[in-house]
Order: sequence, then structure tokens, then C-alpha cells
Amino acid sequence: MLFTWKPFLLEFKHPFGVSSNIRTHTPSVFVKIVHEGLFGYGEACLPKYLGETSEETISFFEKAAPLIRELDFSFSVKDFFEQIDAVSPGHNAAKAAIDIALNDLAGKISGTPFYDKMGFGKSVPVATSATIGIDNEEMIAQKIDEARDFSILKIKAGTKDDKALINLVRKHTNKPLYVDVNQGWKDKHLVMEMLNWMADKDVVLVEQPMPVEMNEDMPWVTANSPIPTIADESVKRLEDLKNLKGAFTGINIKLMKSAGLSEAVEMVQYCRQNNFKVMLGCMAESSCGTSAMAQLLKFADYVDLDAPDLIINDPFRGITYNHGKVILNDLPGIGVELVDKDFFG
Repeated sequence: MLFTWKPFLLEFKHPFGVSSNIRTHTPSVFVKIVHEGLFGYGEACLPKYLGETSEETISFFEKAAPLIRELDFSFSVKDFFEQIDAVSPGHNAAKAAIDIALNDLAGKISGTPFYDKMGFGKSVPVATSATIGIDNEEMIAQKIDEARDFSILKIKAGTKDDKALINLVRKHTNKPLYVDVNQGWKDKHLVMEMLNWMADKDVVLVEQPMPVEMNEDMPWVTANSPIPTIADESVKRLEDLKNLKGAFTGINIKLMKSAGLSEAVEMVQYCRQNNFKVMLGCMAESSCGTSAMAQLLKFADYVDLDAPDLIINDPFRGITYNHGKVILNDLPGIGVELVDKDFFG
């Protein structure tokens, strides 16, 4: 098999603010695996907080390349992923790119979408939140207006005054809100105050209210919270999830953390068996990574897959949106096509 990659900068429509930083773009490294004229595509999306760089990602690809090039037609993605995972620790986004591409290729070899190949069946359209990054009042109002077709908004919080932020949002919309604090609150009593206050503001859930280092405080918070608490940075892979029983109501599964679809499926299964709610999320991926995550829509309690709507130079076509709902297509694999067929050169 032929294995190639291409670094790329995904550019936001507007500067994207979270509690720790503001950025105008996100680096990604796209991969292509070719077998007998069929193409499998994958993506390693690398926001700074993930802690993985383009250079490190490409270095991992160089180490994994000999294994991939020796694959034959009969490969099992799940079994082969164990070999890729063992190349070196970490590098979850790089591993995700390979896993996504192999699942895309396997679907194209069989002529079936991933959701059918796995026996899940196609999900009906599901509402996703539209993300509103931290910004000034004028820009927040503009972003809310641009998201008019979406029925749920996700508000990035963790500011100096999050009550003022939510009140500002409420001046412009009465839509249900997901509030993502990105580890921005540092005291469990403040967290409880905010959760009780937000329960009266039609906040549906709060994501990652405290830093990962404060996970030991989360069981008390979750037990007393009037609204669901969702882990994001506290959970990357399945082993992290197993250590969080009782700490959160649910988890945000992202392919760049889980190292791809193979383990994401296992995480969904674990959640279903252990009473965790499932949020399907993304970093700032193109339609490539986001469409791969959307293959699991049937299992989602909450969906946050609006990344392609936030960027202006998406190299792929995949999922679409209709009145804020994610629409899967019937294409084989992860359901994506390149916008520019010469993208990889």
C-alpha cells in the first residue's frame, strides 16, 4: 500500500477563543493510504492544547510507514491498530489519522459506509451544537446570528465573569446552551455556584469545569449538580475513562484523543455498559475527521460536530447540515471526498 501525508493549516472564519488562548488557525496533517486504485483518507488535527505538533506527527508517520506499506488486502483495522499503537506511546492524533484512513479504505474495499460495515445502521439526522468562541459583545452577537439555523449553541466559557458572558448570550438568544469551561474554574464551590446558577439559564450541560488535576473533586460536584457534567480533557483513551467512574455524568469522545475510530467504538460500548452519557465531539477538524466521528451518531446523547462550519478552507466534503442537524451520506468508508483531487500532489 502507498502511504503519504500532507501538513495543512485550517483557517477559522473568526478568531476562535477559549479560556486558555485565541487562535486563527489549527494545524492538521492529512494522510492518504492507497490500495489498488482505492483511497483511504485520515486526519491528525493538532490544536496546541493537545500537545502534539506537526513535526512529531510526521515523525510518527515515518516510523509507522513500513508497517502500513506491507499491509495486504485482508487486513483487519482493529487488529492492525494494535501494531500502530505499539510503535511508540502517545501520538494519539497521528494514530487517529492512520486508523481513520484504514477504516475509510476498508469501507471502500467493501463498498459500504463505516456505520454499515460495523452493523450500526445509518443514523437519522441529529442536532449538533454550534460553537461560539470567547469574544467581545459585537462578535458574539454576530456569531449567534450566523448560527441561526442551529437549535443548540455551545458557549466557550472560563472567562473572568462567566455570569456576565451567559447573560450577554441570553440578550441575543433563548436557545439551549452547552457551556464548555475548558478547565477554567479552579474551585469546586465556585463550580457548584455556577452550575446552580446556570440551571436557571437553560444550560443543558457543562463540559470540563475544572482542570484535569482536580478530578478528585468531580465526584462530589457531579453528585450535587443539577445539570450533567461532561468530561473532555479528563478523558483521552479508554483507560482514562475506566478511572473516572462516578466523576462525570458523561464524556466527550474525540477521535484525536481516542486515537481513532477503533478505540472510540470501544469507548462508546464502555459508556453504554457503565451509565455514562456520550457526547460526540471534535477538535477543529475538517470534514475528514468530523465525518469519521459522525459515523457513530446513532450512539450519541449529545453532539458537537460543527467544526467544518467554523473553517473557510476545508479540503474535504463529507457530512452536511440541515437546520442544524448533521446529515450522513451513503458514501463508502467515512463518507468523504476531496474538494481538490490534486490536494496530495
